[in-house]
Amino acid sequence: MSKPFVRIVGASLVGTTIEWYDFFLYTSAAALVFNKLFFPTANPLTGTLLAFLTYAVGFIARPIGGLIFGHYGDRVGRKRLLVLSLLLMGGSTFAMGLLPTYAAIGVGAPLLLTALRLIQGFALGGEWGGAVLIVSEHGSPERRGFWASWPQCGAPGGNLLATGVLALLAAVQSDVTFLAWGWRVPFLLSGVLVLIGLWIRLSVSESPVFLAAQAKAAERAEPHVPVVEVFRNSWQRVLVTIGARMAENVSYYIITAFILVYVTNGLGMAKTVGLNAVMIGSAIHFISIPLWGALSDRLGRRPVYLFGAVTMAVWAFVFFALLNTRSPGLVIVAATVGLTLHGAMYGPQAAFFSEQFPTRVRYTGLSVGGQLSSIAAGAVAPLIATALFQHYGSTLPVSLYLVGMCAITIIAILAARETRGHSLAEPETVDSPVPAGR
Repeated sequence: MSKPFVRIVGASLVGTTIEWYDFFLYTSAAALVFNKLFFPTANPLTGTLLAFLTYAVGFIARPIGGLIFGHYGDRVGRKRLLVLSLLLMGGSTFAMGLLPTYAAIGVGAPLLLTALRLIQGFALGGEWGGAVLIVSEHGSPERRGFWASWPQCGAPGGNLLATGVLALLAAVQSDVTFLAWGWRVPFLLSGVLVLIGLWIRLSVSESPVFLAAQAKAAERAEPHVPVVEVFRNSWQRVLVTIGARMAENVSYYIITAFILVYVTNGLGMAKTVGLNAVMIGSAIHFISIPLWGALSDRLGRRPVYLFGAVTMAVWAFVFFALLNTRSPGLVIVAATVGLTLHGAMYGPQAAFFSEQFPTRVRYTGLSVGGQLSSIAAGAVAPLIATALFQHYGSTLPVSLYLVGMCAITIIAILAARETRGHSLAEPETVDSPVPAGR
């Protein structure tokens, strides 16, 4: 593999890790800090619900970001939009670290927090599709599942970084000090990380597949409106993308976000137990994602993805049974195995979704489908899980909720065509045969 391509993979991984660090930092802070400092109430779970509502706002902005970034990414290129998304994400996260709390300015504090969360969501909505595509379109069909899975590692990488910094601060600081100013440190650290990410990301080249498609479009001199084209010609593929992400999104946020709520408020354990479990699980998750991606190059995208969805439906019950033991070791097992099974969906996802759409609308289709599912799945997952647990006093409804999402994903994957081995160059079709032996 050439050095330029390795640089492209590295730039995508570093960039997505930083962006997910920013996004997940809010998720952890919503469960541990924002419920107290920005949404103080007599009932801790009610404060957490309010904090998760602003968390969900970020997801609402993601499809808008995906639509706008995708549209212009299909017109002017992937690289420029990726630089812009990193600047927006880093700037909004850094600003969160400077916000006054509810005690200082009252209702203005949660309003400012919500506005910055909207910018975060908008930026992340454009980041994911571009980072995935710039790797997918540079790589060969034979190993696309493996290489395209590396930007996916940015999610556990960012989560590992965010929870690691929070866990370190929680371990060396008292609760009073952490709430007073310690929580601001990881947000301010984002400014340094963004500078590093920009330096790396500016060094990569534009996708050759995109440049070739852009040249052909210029020769045809036809009007090119990716937003219109993707809904006119590829709406079925958008639906497959949305359905396929339901189980993946919901399971991830229950394992990494709701676990912090349940371990602390439901089981009365120290917050470090949940943070450590997510941190260790994210490390294993990071390693497993490329392995699942490589397996999809051999077996196909659909079999690996289906395995992840089916086993996650089973783990929905085992997960809480392990948490209920109140054993720190078994809490770690619950999160680690859950995230490993999640990787079976997340690993082949980048290549599988990229192969669904033609080049001229690929950024738009990938981003819109992926981010619309974030509203129906990821945005509300911790909110629904917390509300179900608060209302029923049991985790069984939460498990059933996750099983329902797994069923939707299984149906979507069964309705999709296998795409392993397809060329992303023009002319594209998802109906070409899959090369044998790959």
